[in-house]
Amino acid sequence: MRCRCDNPRMPATAHPAAEPLPDFDTLPDLIRGHARASPRAPALVDPGGMLDYAALDAAMDRVAATLQRDGARPGDTIAICAYANSAYVVLFMGALRAGLAVAPLAPSSTPAQIAGMAADAGARHLFLDAPNAQAVPAALTGAVRRIRLDESADGDVRLADWLLPAGVKPKPVAIERDWPFNIIYSSGTTGTPKGIVQSHAMRWSQVRRAEAGGYGADTVTLIATPLYSNTTLVVVIPTLARGGALVLMPKFDCAAYLALAEKHRATHTMLVPVQYQRLMAWPDFDRHDLSSFRFKACTSAPFRAELKAEVLRRWPGALTEYYGMTEGGGSTILYCHLFPDKLHTVGQPAEGHELRLIDEQGVELPRDQPDAIGEVVGRSAAMMLGYHNQPAKSREAEWHDAQGRRFIRTGDVGRFDADGFLILMDRRKDMVISGGFNIYPSDLEAELRRHPAVADAAVVGVPSEAWGETPVAFVVRRTGCDDSADAIRQWMNERVGKTQRLADLRLIDELPRSAIGKVLKRELRERYRR
Repeated sequence: MRCRCDNPRMPATAHPAAEPLPDFDTLPDLIRGHARASPRAPALVDPGGMLDYAALDAAMDRVAATLQRDGARPGDTIAICAYANSAYVVLFMGALRAGLAVAPLAPSSTPAQIAGMAADAGARHLFLDAPNAQAVPAALTGAVRRIRLDESADGDVRLADWLLPAGVKPKPVAIERDWPFNIIYSSGTTGTPKGIVQSHAMRWSQVRRAEAGGYGADTVTLIATPLYSNTTLVVVIPTLARGGALVLMPKFDCAAYLALAEKHRATHTMLVPVQYQRLMAWPDFDRHDLSSFRFKACTSAPFRAELKAEVLRRWPGALTEYYGMTEGGGSTILYCHLFPDKLHTVGQPAEGHELRLIDEQGVELPRDQPDAIGEVVGRSAAMMLGYHNQPAKSREAEWHDAQGRRFIRTGDVGRFDADGFLILMDRRKDMVISGGFNIYPSDLEAELRRHPAVADAAVVGVPSEAWGETPVAFVVRRTGCDDSADAIRQWMNERVGKTQRLADLRLIDELPRSAIGKVLKRELRERYRR
């Protein structure tokens, strides 16, 4: 099944566009242009203060020149393991200016994973903040230069001591389209993180796609997700590309988020579903003036239709959901404020993106089966170059059509409705096959959430001698509710088909999630087996 962005109901843009973008440009060059045109315009704001575009541009030069002094060449890599702040962004952008790629590493990773990712990226410099310095194995010091962003270096080199003097200029580097921009390591929800190599061309295509978000010099984007995540970079990059300001939160907190949104008159934000859920439940949410918001985005995890509707009702400004992979390929966009009857979907393919459905044998499902269910594969200009140092894994992530064109496999199972909107069923690896029947955990989770005592739920498949696999549920109860696990399971099993009945239900205080809100179902399966 093929689906293109040709539905007449789909708007070309959701907001007035700024000046037309060129066919290709680089983020470091655009920042330099803003520094010359509007030097005093705010670029970065964090708890330590504000950096304008002139200061950002000069700081990037200083980083680029220092890396060149150390022998770094285009195509080399630096790694950063730190919480969000202005120094992080300066290092990222400065490395790009020198032609280097950046490997932002998740602070939540294990020491072994951090060591492995830094080695896999080939990073010669690893930048750390105080909270994360202890997590990095000392064995790294022999191969990687450790540089601390904070003042107490504890044996490492301080950033201020590493940098060349202010005012230094790097040797000019003409960045090419296919050079690596970054290496994003997968969240590790499926095992060992894989390095996803994204090019400058891929990032530029995302800047062009983000034009619908109305980014401009008056944009104030409130960042409350980690900078190592592609989720965050999707809004960071267009904000800087258009000369807007980034307000950076080291860690998400409802009260602090709402206070910053009011103080800085935030216009744009990107949040994951669990953050929207927590904000909607925050007692003081409706007392805050959020009328400055024009664009709110969401991605990275399932976004329930009821939650989308609540955000639309209580929070001013447009709401846009993006669906796609860090690996790139085909993405969809749902303008929730324009299609309130499609909140159960993730939208239509973005402009220039092609999505298809394939069966378990990799055979494309025919277009004359509108209700066919299969794995989603996609292609576009925004596709990864491949997994770093893992050609076999790169090939596994690809599917080729009859013409030999390359698509990226998502691992998600879905179908298209009659209007070409994509409805996701589940991750292929999370689908439960019980007695030969396909069971979609998302269906069971949605039903469980109808129980008045259930605040959140996750369903996973576990081995069964009788059926091969059987579904079990993990449930978080609402505050003040004391319904037993057996009572909730009995209620549930009275409402679903025989093959969908839960074999077990466990009560849990909180579902394990990654830093960007994905439920760690692998961890739940392992917990159940113990």
